[in-house]
Amino acid sequence: MIAKVLSAAHLGIEAFPVEVEVDLTPGAFFYVTVGLPDAAVKESQNRILAAMKNSGFEPPVKKITVNLAPADVRKEGSAFDLPIALAILTAQGIVPKEKMEKVYVIGELALDGRVKPVRGLLSVSVAVRKLKGAALIVPAENAGEAAVVDGVNVIPVENLAQAVGWLNGEVPIARAQAHIPPPAAFEEDEVDFAEVKGQQHVRRAMEVAAAGGHNVLMAGPPGSGKSMIARRLPTILPGWSLEEAIEASRIHSVAGLLGRNASILTRRPFRSPHHTVSDAGLVGGGHNPVLPGEVSLSHYGVLFLDELPEFRRSALEVLRQPLEDGRVVISRATSSVAFPARFMLVCAMNPCPCGYATDPHKECKCTGAEIRRYRRKISGPLLDRIDIQVEVPSVKYQELKSDDGCENSSAIRERVEQARERQTRRFAKSRIYRNAEMGARQIKAYCPIGADAENLLKMAMERLGLSARAHARTLKVARTIADLAGCDDIGTEHVAEAIQYRALDRGL
Repeated sequence: MIAKVLSAAHLGIEAFPVEVEVDLTPGAFFYVTVGLPDAAVKESQNRILAAMKNSGFEPPVKKITVNLAPADVRKEGSAFDLPIALAILTAQGIVPKEKMEKVYVIGELALDGRVKPVRGLLSVSVAVRKLKGAALIVPAENAGEAAVVDGVNVIPVENLAQAVGWLNGEVPIARAQAHIPPPAAFEEDEVDFAEVKGQQHVRRAMEVAAAGGHNVLMAGPPGSGKSMIARRLPTILPGWSLEEAIEASRIHSVAGLLGRNASILTRRPFRSPHHTVSDAGLVGGGHNPVLPGEVSLSHYGVLFLDELPEFRRSALEVLRQPLEDGRVVISRATSSVAFPARFMLVCAMNPCPCGYATDPHKECKCTGAEIRRYRRKISGPLLDRIDIQVEVPSVKYQELKSDDGCENSSAIRERVEQARERQTRRFAKSRIYRNAEMGARQIKAYCPIGADAENLLKMAMERLGLSARAHARTLKVARTIADLAGCDDIGTEHVAEAIQYRALDRGL
């Protein structure tokens, strides 16, 4: 007897339907799974049979063939346990076939029949929404996550027996409801820019970066506050929409980082990988390109790379594509996966190996050759993709004890949001949202400058040796500075400030 149950798997962050077919043939007991299953799917046999027996259902003593279609796509993980078990019970006649026609099932089984949570359920729910009227049976711990997607009938189950009872109409189960925090909760944080003492020009640079979505590099001696400032950047970013929160949450869900009983990310991501991170750990992939890396986990948030020169050169170079395209494409011989990666890159570094080349109070013991070798660890093409490069000096004692000018994150964020609103109106008919995303056509249309500003920028290019890409990024930053000032036109003062944010080009 043959039975079919609908389930789903994901490739990247996109889910696709999987048909779980089970055939029971008389004969000696034999169990086989086909359809490119990985080790976790093959091992599900013992979990499924034990869960059935401990839930009060007698496993069939027959030849059991399980097929996962489409058969040419690799199936991974333990999320097929529950659909396979229900398919076997349907083939036995315990669950009517007509009950399974418009029901999608996903979940891992414990040996006692409990349904355990799985990763990637948010993407599955998005895929099921396209099939109007379909129900989705999920682990109870994942129910809030799946219910975030409007228009999906999410049925939470605690165990296999409960799932069978609901399908047979014997056990009523209320449809899961999502708890989505209000937009204000997305902006709450435990840190604040009011805690940053002094560093007024660095605070200004971070405000400009937040307003335009620009990448930032901070260079300064140890203890000058680079990491402290970077960790407070998310508190001045504008609030994000529900659609953005769902898209970012899908990436964390696929990676298994959303957390149990969590329905959605409540704040913009802030990722800070250690400098020993591998290339695959940074951009995603590995032997099977199915898991997102740090750049994708930072989607719509901040990726902070502390001690930038300590990262391996190859890992830094793979950042160039996502910084330009806003996504990562990982290709292997058998498949190709794309992950979104629209993030702000924030980097911090010392000016030299010992860290004190620019410190007026501590002597630098590095030779000129050592300093040049240290800075050459960061390639020119990568530096060109960083819009704002700012020097962070040591904080003086008087500034450390003073409360003057310690503006809080809320006040800064208000100005940032006003600048973003101007950008939203400007790019209303295009697919970009921030000044940092402008291409050559948009720069020509929205970044015209006067003769005086043109001469200033020409002088800067000649003296600093700026590349064409650095020239374009200087204009983008100047456009953001003008937006913060509420100006429609870019003035000479805006271009002058933007040029000041090329610290490494000018020389620290």
